[in-house]
Amino acid sequence: MLDSAVIELLKLDGVTVPDHSWAQLGGPARQRALRFAKPEDRNEFVGGRIALQRFAASLLDVDPARLMPDYRCPQCGPGQDHGRPGFMLDGVPAPLALSASRASGWVLLAGVVHPSAGFRLGVDLEVTQQAAFEGFEDVALSENEKHFLSTVPEHERARQRARLWARKEAWLKMTGEGLRHNPAELDVLGLPGLHDITHMELPDGFVAALALG
Repeated sequence: MLDSAVIELLKLDGVTVPDHSWAQLGGPARQRALRFAKPEDRNEFVGGRIALQRFAASLLDVDPARLMPDYRCPQCGPGQDHGRPGFMLDGVPAPLALSASRASGWVLLAGVVHPSAGFRLGVDLEVTQQAAFEGFEDVALSENEKHFLSTVPEHERARQRARLWARKEAWLKMTGEGLRHNPAELDVLGLPGLHDITHMELPDGFVAALALG
């Protein structure tokens, strides 16, 4: 299934957002966008949503205007501005499994066309230094992961911390639990279907992970 997942990385300042694209965001996302206090944060949010819509349209080879957002949260239900992304295509669910992650001006997109019933995926993009704060290991890592990190050369630990965190975020996006699940209770060393994204070039200082299941 990994071979069937399409992954794309985009710099958000390269995503053009025409005024008419706001209509394609859907009501919940438009309302969320208007709540951002900083224009740059709003622009990144809108750019990420438009990038995902264009990505989905390219996977299906359809006009993006035919897709309407259909975000579903496992806790809150359908019609949300958050949760697992999806789209309606001409009024019916588009045959896609999708995930997206934004970090420091970039967006990472992943999708599978015509997924099998119940198939899910999650993707996460992280800046290495965001996992370098004091106390991270105590709140985020299992005992097994702490032991693993202690065996890693000092100069590589920041990157490996971020890799572990990206794996956790990707996995919890896939399951739909998010950070309602205590990340320190999730051991991501050797989980089936969980992969570091190393087959594509990432910007310096970034790591990423993909979970499929």
